[in-house]
Amino acid sequence: MSRTESTFEALVNAYSTDLYRYAYWLCKDPQLAEDLVQETFMRAWKALDKLDKPESAKAWLFTILRRELSRHLGKRNKDLITLEQVEVDDPNLFVDEQLGKVESWVLRQALKQIDPQYLEPLLLQVIGGYSCEEIGEMFAVKKGAIMTRVCRARQQLRKQLVNDPPTKMRLIK
Repeated sequence: MSRTESTFEALVNAYSTDLYRYAYWLCKDPQLAEDLVQETFMRAWKALDKLDKPESAKAWLFTILRRELSRHLGKRNKDLITLEQVEVDDPNLFVDEQLGKVESWVLRQALKQIDPQYLEPLLLQVIGGYSCEEIGEMFAVKKGAIMTRVCRARQQLRKQLVNDPPTKMRLIK
């Protein structure tokens, strides 16, 4: 096995699950998510020699995936995807032992009110566990811009939840 093949195999093993999860979260279609991941890896294979820094492989693959979905949806701009077509209505989203069903529903409703350009970085950070630097690489913007977007998303979320006094939800600062 050549060095290129072993590098590619390592990328597939390390990131295929995360890529699928992200693709499914964006499109809510398991078949399309699988196709997007496959196309992402096909494009990555063709351009593997252009990957300068192996530590940025994750962000590089996520960027390819977002562009593939953008192509699939017929977008012609480089802004890629916003969350306009992504639903945060999944009843299993944000349900855990600490949040009850009502609080979880209130949170999903508040998330719907957040500007999509701020919501996606917030959800990538909170749900995906990505750092602002990694998200910045995915969006091809600086870390500071992502930090600003996440901060604004939190502000908008806080405003939505504070304006709904019956929930009495506490926000983590």
